[in-house]
Amino acid sequence: MTDTLTQLRAAFTDAGVNGWMHARDIDSGTEVDYQGSQLVSTASVHKLPLLIALHERAAAGDIDLTEQVDCPPDGRASGPTGLAAMADTARLSLRDLAYLMMAVSDNASADVILRRVGLEAVNRTTARLGLTRTHALHSFGAMMASVKEDAGPGGAQALADPQVIARLRALDPAQSNRSTPRELTQLLATIWRDTACTPDHCASMRRLMGLQVWPHRLASGFPFDDVHVAGKTGSLPTLRGEVGVVQYPDGGRYAIAVFTRTASTAAIVPAADAVIGIAARIAVDTLRGKGTAHTS
Repeated sequence: MTDTLTQLRAAFTDAGVNGWMHARDIDSGTEVDYQGSQLVSTASVHKLPLLIALHERAAAGDIDLTEQVDCPPDGRASGPTGLAAMADTARLSLRDLAYLMMAVSDNASADVILRRVGLEAVNRTTARLGLTRTHALHSFGAMMASVKEDAGPGGAQALADPQVIARLRALDPAQSNRSTPRELTQLLATIWRDTACTPDHCASMRRLMGLQVWPHRLASGFPFDDVHVAGKTGSLPTLRGEVGVVQYPDGGRYAIAVFTRTASTAAIVPAADAVIGIAARIAVDTLRGKGTAHTS
């Protein structure tokens, strides 16, 4: 394990990031922990607890996932994908809104669901699952609004200034939605073990996570046709993360959570994205008893 931690430290250093990660074999419970108890701002990763809360209420009969919702453009959360990027009123079912929330990380769809489910219901769900350090403080629209407010009159261009980045409340776990990599792999394990909700609802959640379109983080570490990756990304200025499950054809299932912070304020830092897949591969190779991990 010491060799694994050395490899992880070198990978994060080479990428120019600070990194925090946790991985666990879902069936054996074996772990790889690299500062996995560190509190992190979850950004869009917190759409996963929201998804579980939605399905929990649906399983209880409180919500019908086929319910149609009108989604006018006024008041939508900002974002580059899904409803957040659309100009006109849309009418979608709650389950299709959940698809947009998970597959393309649509903030507007997430906030429609959050208004229907309730913020405290999300926190009750994570508490029920034993996640004592995972907490939702605000909607995704509020998160993006706080970034805009904290950036000040300089707008998006001000986010190139490290002093502006330092004052973003969204990056402070004490002032934002938060969790730890360790608790997030615990959360993933409940979905894959069918204990987060009923088995049929857990299967639906696994399906949605498998439809995520972003291949440049976690999935990049597993470029094999017979290895399945299902995940959820989260991003804020200088913060990149993804949580997910990697499943091998022999049935091995590995829950992984990786978060990074860059000193660079650039919006595009390929190495900071790629190291999430690299770190995940190192951890999974260790859990599978491969000895020296491969990062290709």
